[in-house]
Amino acid sequence: MASATARRKSRFDQPRGTYGNLAYAQPAARPLEQDGAEILRPQPKVRPRERALTRPKVRVREAGEVSPFAVVGFLTVAVFAVLLMLSHVRLTMVSDEVVSLRDQLSDLQSEEAKLMAEYELTFDPSAIEERVLSDGSMVKPTADQIYTLDLSEDDNVVHYDQDAQGTGFLDAVGEIVDNALSYFR
Repeated sequence: MASATARRKSRFDQPRGTYGNLAYAQPAARPLEQDGAEILRPQPKVRPRERALTRPKVRVREAGEVSPFAVVGFLTVAVFAVLLMLSHVRLTMVSDEVVSLRDQLSDLQSEEAKLMAEYELTFDPSAIEERVLSDGSMVKPTADQIYTLDLSEDDNVVHYDQDAQGTGFLDAVGEIVDNALSYFR
C-alpha cells in the first residue's frame, strides 16, 4: 500500500520540461510558508458528473372514442379493395375465355376452308351438266327458243283493271266521313 500512496503524489510535484516556453517551467522558488496560513496549491480540475438523461414527464392524452366516419371510411376502402380484386379475377377469366375462343375460331376457319373445297369439288358445274345431258332429261336450247329484247324505246306503264280515275273531291270527303262515323258506331 505504501507504494500506491507514493505513486499518488500530485502531478505538479514532478519536474517538467519547458518545451521551448518558460510558461510551463516550475517556479524558481517555493512560496514561503507563513505561520498558520495555508499554502495554496493548485487543485486538479474535477469534472462534474454527467447526469443520466431523463425523459421529461409528458401528459398522455387519454384514448378517445373511434370516429364513426373513420370506421365507415376504412370499411369503404376494404370493400373497394375486395371489388378490385374480384374484377381483376373476372378480367383474367374473361381473357382466358377470349384466348380459347380465338383458338376455336382459327380451328373452325381452317375446317371451313376444307369443307368449301370439298363442296366446290362435289358441285362442279361441268360435271353436273354432263350428268344431266347424259340422262336425256335436259336438252340444250335451240336457236328458235332464244329471244332478244329491244329496250331502246322509252318505258311506260299501263295499269289494267282499275276503277275510273278522278272520282272527285266530294266523293273522297264523303268516304272519309263515312269511315269516321262507322268507327264511332
